[in-house]
Amino acid sequence: MKPADNNLTQLLQSVEALRSELAALRERMGTIETRLAAFDAAAARPNEPPDEELLSVLAASVAAFLGYKPRIRQIRLIGGASWAQQGRATIQASHVLTHHG
Repeated sequence: MKPADNNLTQLLQSVEALRSELAALRERMGTIETRLAAFDAAAARPNEPPDEELLSVLAASVAAFLGYKPRIRQIRLIGGASWAQQGRATIQASHVLTHHG
């Protein structure tokens, strides 16, 4: 087999591997988008309790952050505006303001 044929074979194998990885990523993104749509739908209905999967994910996230499993007493879904405002306040409070004069 010629070196050029060998390089072409390797190139085709690489392209096929990339195609299969891309297909797997598309499938994963589809799953993520479906779950996100369900989460958005749940956020649009604040009077309905969140589903068990969402509660499990939240509990696991809090446990990973704190280092122990807490007892979750209440969950409220709130809009994004207050999160953004709190984030801006935190960033602004972290700046060191010094006066040079």
